[in-house]
Amino acid sequence: MKTLMKITALSIAMSMLAGCEKDENQIFYESGTEPVLSASTTTPILKPEPAFDKDNVMTFSWTNPDYKFTTGISSHDVNYRLEFDTVGSNFNNPRKGVVVVAKNLSKTFTTGEMNALLSGLNQMALTPDRDYNMEARVVSYVGTNSLQLTSNKVSFKVRPFSPPPVVPVPDAGTLWATGDAFASGWNNPLPAPYNTTQRFTRVSNTLYELVSTMPGGGGYKLIQEPGVWGTQYKMITGGGWDGGDFEKKDADPAFPGPPAAGKYKITFNFQSGKYTVAKQ
Repeated sequence: MKTLMKITALSIAMSMLAGCEKDENQIFYESGTEPVLSASTTTPILKPEPAFDKDNVMTFSWTNPDYKFTTGISSHDVNYRLEFDTVGSNFNNPRKGVVVVAKNLSKTFTTGEMNALLSGLNQMALTPDRDYNMEARVVSYVGTNSLQLTSNKVSFKVRPFSPPPVVPVPDAGTLWATGDAFASGWNNPLPAPYNTTQRFTRVSNTLYELVSTMPGGGGYKLIQEPGVWGTQYKMITGGGWDGGDFEKKDADPAFPGPPAAGKYKITFNFQSGKYTVAKQ
């Protein structure tokens, strides 16, 4: 019994000693300085011609936040989050632009990068070809998102342009649907009256719509020239009857027809490369 008590006491003492050593070695955050942000210009010019796509158009620079811990200046990796929003939104916009920069104290944007950030469908999605008053700020952080320090705001004025369509648009601005998801069957060229009833309306250069009665089931392809399959559009694998992605390619798979008969509105957006089908 005495031996057991001695072992237990020794174990407790060692645990206490280890705990003390652990406390003494803890690293605590002492201070940091909000970074100061500056920009190379307040009026970046985004030229829509492809030749200018890779030209540097604007550089953002910021000072080191100098994170300090009890062991001295931080050896942790400091990351930065450049945030963009329209003036007045105060960076509360759910679609504000965000660019993450690791370790560096500056970020240079090319024309293509800046335009994609502002008007890209997966970014801010601002309406192209109009002027915007913008604000930028940088937020520094350590680790995943700790010890954030936010800079001053920098204002600039910019005019994004329409990004190139994801899918090449029909050359002549014409588009038809053909297949056994329609009354025409797989005829190409389409005979009358299907050459009219299955022709899409060109809403804009990149948006085409068709409202048609469909029998249910089957499949279809899109042709842009009667009698020609080589310039067709087809579904990208993974899509469904009611929507998905598409591309210009003389291949399978076809777009699946809706499961039930009825009138449907079919929309093909070449800007985004996506299609939707909705029952009317």
